[in-house]
Amino acid sequence: MAKLIAKYRRPDDVSAFEQHYFKVHVPLAKKLPGLTRYEVNAGAVSEASWYMVAVLTFESYEAMTAAMESEAGVAARADLQNFAGAGVEVLSFDTKEV
Repeated sequence: MAKLIAKYRRPDDVSAFEQHYFKVHVPLAKKLPGLTRYEVNAGAVSEASWYMVAVLTFESYEAMTAAMESEAGVAARADLQNFAGAGVEVLSFDTKEV
């Protein structure tokens, strides 16, 4: 299994951020091939400078890499400029259950 975590900085206009995120970005990201789970944690991130954390799960690291290079992945990455002006940090890693 592999995870991609997107940490979004607190936007100046929370309403505009959420409207775009949930109505445009999430539908784009849900088209990623191999995506098995999409979780969003908003508004209660422990560090004040962060507003939202999204966790996307894939069957494998290879599947995640292929998804991000796909047409849907390119579109989702390009869309970041439309709503994540405050900044976003993306982490990705292979996971193992212990």
